[in-house]
Amino acid sequence: MVTDSDASICPIELAMQLINRKWVIQILRDMFFGKTRFNEFKEDKPGLSNKVLSHCLKDMEENQLIKRHELEDSIEYKLTERGQALNKVLYELAMFTLTSDLADKYYSEERVDELKIVFNDALLKEDG
Repeated sequence: MVTDSDASICPIELAMQLINRKWVIQILRDMFFGKTRFNEFKEDKPGLSNKVLSHCLKDMEENQLIKRHELEDSIEYKLTERGQALNKVLYELAMFTLTSDLADKYYSEERVDELKIVFNDALLKEDG
């Protein structure tokens, strides 16, 4: 049963609390594209310090978006079921950009078509 206090809580806002921290979306995207290690997450992100990345990964783990796996000689991060469930959200964000005039500023028509395939393959692979 929904109470009056529950009615004021927006489900979108609750979801945004999990992914709103700076770098979370980029790290999730990287994980869908196969990155699993600390240094891989730093690639192409010159503004991301070790301290901030470490804090972000811990926060993502606490929010059950990722799981840390200690290997013999390194540490890997894997998406949890909750993290994997964000695949369609990220896909729709990418498609929002690629199918709007936002894409015109940055990509050729051919590149847009390539990116649609790339994001479909990375984010919707289970869906066919």
